[in-house]
Amino acid sequence: VQLQASGGGLVQAGGSLRLSCAASGFTSDVYNIGWFRQAPGKEREGVSYISMSDGSTFYAASVKGRFKIPRHYARNTVYLQMNSLKPEDTPTYYCAARRGYRLVLSAWVEEKRYPHWGQGTQVTVSS
Repeated sequence: VQLQASGGGLVQAGGSLRLSCAASGFTSDVYNIGWFRQAPGKEREGVSYISMSDGSTFYAASVKGRFKIPRHYARNTVYLQMNSLKPEDTPTYYCAARRGYRLVLSAWVEEKRYPHWGQGTQVTVSS
């Protein structure tokens, strides 16, 4: 399994970006994609999640209402639409994947659940 994250860049506060995560190596839709972010010196935190088998999505409280994984996505590519960006949304974003059906609500933020990780893509939000 390989993951390729892209779409990061520089944007002003209040602006939007769309990140992409292209997943290869999955032979069915029974897998999950998680988006995480990590600022220098801080722990990695879960941002959002989607179950590819049933389309269920979860979001961190800090991004709920601003970030969205669009319902329509290309096969094996998951997007993270980020709107109303704030300077605190700045860190490096990673996508991660795991095989299997939907995770329970409390589990999607746990890094250990995801054995596959892509390289990060940097998002910088200027104030």
